[in-house]
Amino acid sequence: MKVVSVNVNGIRAAHRKGFFDWIQKQKADVFCIQETKAQVDQLIEEILQPSGYHAFYNDALKKGYSGTAIYCKKKPDKIIDSLGWEVADDEGRYLQADFGKLSIVSLYLPSGSSKEERQLIKYDFLDRFTPILKKMRRQRREFIICGDWNIAHKEIDLKNWKSNQKNSGFLPEERAWMDQLLDEIGMVDSFRVVNQESDQYTWWSNRGQAWAKNVGWRIDYQIVTPGLKDKIKSVEIYKEERFSDHAPLITEYDLKI
Repeated sequence: MKVVSVNVNGIRAAHRKGFFDWIQKQKADVFCIQETKAQVDQLIEEILQPSGYHAFYNDALKKGYSGTAIYCKKKPDKIIDSLGWEVADDEGRYLQADFGKLSIVSLYLPSGSSKEERQLIKYDFLDRFTPILKKMRRQRREFIICGDWNIAHKEIDLKNWKSNQKNSGFLPEERAWMDQLLDEIGMVDSFRVVNQESDQYTWWSNRGQAWAKNVGWRIDYQIVTPGLKDKIKSVEIYKEERFSDHAPLITEYDLKI
């Protein structure tokens, strides 16, 4: 089973950059997309319903903002698009597809970089999401939570970690939350199961020469329940083409849906 997660920073912009041609070449089972920045009624058919895939969307109420989507070859048994609080639901930040005893999630955690108010909203989101993650861990089903988590966990996960310790995305409180997620709750960072190397980034600032110099952050993850740890076959950050300021994160699992 091949699962792709990518923040497209505008699904219509990604379409103009050839993203949907790339989707057809990938032959992945599931694509989890974040930051669609569009309403369903604004999408042309090629975006709305890619050939060979069932498509599901959770749009933000605000036009041109946030939003998640899932494209999957097999029709899910169930779709869940609500976490139960305003920021998560009104901003379309969560979309879950259930296939038997497996759930695949497209998640877009808030960024706190624009202003202090948004950082407080981010902390609130993390606080509210924690018991949900604990519940996922206890359930008799497996989860793959794909998405832009907007947190670099460790020093190895961003180039300029020393100068970013007071910046959103690498704050001590955010990193401690990731520690809790992986160490206490027991979820698994699938990428690091396979690849422990440095300079593995999924997002680059548009400022300066960040992309050219690979001055990036690893803030996109496929976080899985521990029952899937031994099913992770391969991981890849796809950088041959650029569809947004994030790179697609591709993971292959020894699973079928």
